[in-house]
Amino acid sequence: MAARNRRPLLRATLGAHLAGEVDPIATTEAARGVAYALVDRARATDDPEVTRRLVTLADDQGLDELAELWADAPAISLPGALWRLYLLRAWVQRDPVSAARQFEAGRGRVLPREVVAGLADPPGPEGVRDLADAVLTGVFEGDLDVALDRAAAFCWVVAGGRAAHADELDDVDGEQADRVTRTGHALARTADQLAAAARRWRAGTLT
Repeated sequence: MAARNRRPLLRATLGAHLAGEVDPIATTEAARGVAYALVDRARATDDPEVTRRLVTLADDQGLDELAELWADAPAISLPGALWRLYLLRAWVQRDPVSAARQFEAGRGRVLPREVVAGLADPPGPEGVRDLADAVLTGVFEGDLDVALDRAAAFCWVVAGGRAAHADELDDVDGEQADRVTRTGHALARTADQLAAAARRWRAGTLT
């Protein structure tokens, strides 16, 4: 019964903003409206169940549904940032062992960012899972810019870990090293985007 009650959350919020429009511009504006509506909804209540449902939104609604709504949003925007946070959480939940290992490997490369990320020492699978949930909880309950900065720091450190792994592979499997390097660069780019979104939120210019 509870699962059936959760499912309409995103669709109902989207419907309120689309109001029957199918124009791409209207859809883009609706996606932005949904992102702000979800954040505002959580911040307007003290009910921890609302926050929990929003943190696990991708689990309940499915990443494909979130992708349909937010994946095409500008990277440095609230919907774009939320999409990246949910993607990050999905990866960490799916493969916490790799996430923890890559974070550990990157710690020595970007130490100050490790501190900002706030991951327990030593990092472990449960620790990275807790961090992913804490970041999204911070979006809906705390300072959104701090949550975005923590996620950015985590991404930078993991990107450093992937760079270290690529270095190890370089003389053994150059093709695999190139793939790992590309994923590391993509994650570092995500970190830059999340950090930029945090700065715009502080400035009051994040749309």
